[in-house]
Amino acid sequence: MTTRFWVGVTDNAWYEFLAGLKPDEVNFWQPGAGQPFSALGPNELFLFKLHSPLNWIAGGAFFVRYHRLPVSLAWDVFREQNGVRSLDELRRKVNEYSERSRLAPDPEIGCIVLAQPFFWPRDEWLPAPEDWAPNIVRGKRYDTASPVGARLWREVMERLAVRSPEWVASGKETSSPYDLVRLAPVRPGQGAFRVAVTEAYRRRCAITGEKVLPVLEAAHIKPYALAGPNDVNNGLLLRQDIHTLFDRGYLTVTPDRRVWVSRRVREQFGNGEYYYSLHGRELLTVPERPEERPLAEYLTWHNENVFAG
Repeated sequence: MTTRFWVGVTDNAWYEFLAGLKPDEVNFWQPGAGQPFSALGPNELFLFKLHSPLNWIAGGAFFVRYHRLPVSLAWDVFREQNGVRSLDELRRKVNEYSERSRLAPDPEIGCIVLAQPFFWPRDEWLPAPEDWAPNIVRGKRYDTASPVGARLWREVMERLAVRSPEWVASGKETSSPYDLVRLAPVRPGQGAFRVAVTEAYRRRCAITGEKVLPVLEAAHIKPYALAGPNDVNNGLLLRQDIHTLFDRGYLTVTPDRRVWVSRRVREQFGNGEYYYSLHGRELLTVPERPEERPLAEYLTWHNENVFAG
């Protein structure tokens, strides 16, 4: 079986900052919103190759998804996992790379969302592959069908087998101890969840259709703290006030995707006419892909465990 992976040219300051932070996910952002990243599929390996003169591979992570996001939203979602300390610093770095970005109030950037990053100590860094050309700007895809790719893959897997043994195991069809395959699935983080839900709902509130992005939030149907997964089908994109009511049980969505508003809104606050106008309505916005739509089992859980009619 041939395995493919990507070696991406990595900003050294970005790497050093995140190596100290040790997050569970990172945003490998790219200035501008030009060519999307399509070299990998979900769960495939993305390696960090540092800028010259540090021509070394110093770690990596696992690809989750790619999106274009405004700088402000990328900061709201990933914060320091963007590899910087503040929104101002992120904007400054984006502007350094892109003339067009300097002219936009909130420019879009390409966001390569990566999970389970690993950062090796200096004595475990790998030299750049021998066929690496100095004029490569973004990166290069390799696979285990080529001698260079197979050798690099084995060296990476050896290190992962020592530091994260739960991720790898010896190949079953060969006696070679170096033929290792990744076993454990990638666990998307909170940032990946928020981005995925925002894009799946086409940046519109599922209930009201609101399109003003700063007031929209990705809501877990079954909370993450109660074993709800960071999967799109466990999420709804909601306006902030609707999200608050949903989380506190004043409002729910039934398994047939209708809005249900609790009588407690009127009993406790003496008003709520706007929210009652939503009662019984079908969701205005649902993901186009069926596998991303809210699962009935999560909606039932919310109806039975959070909503107080």
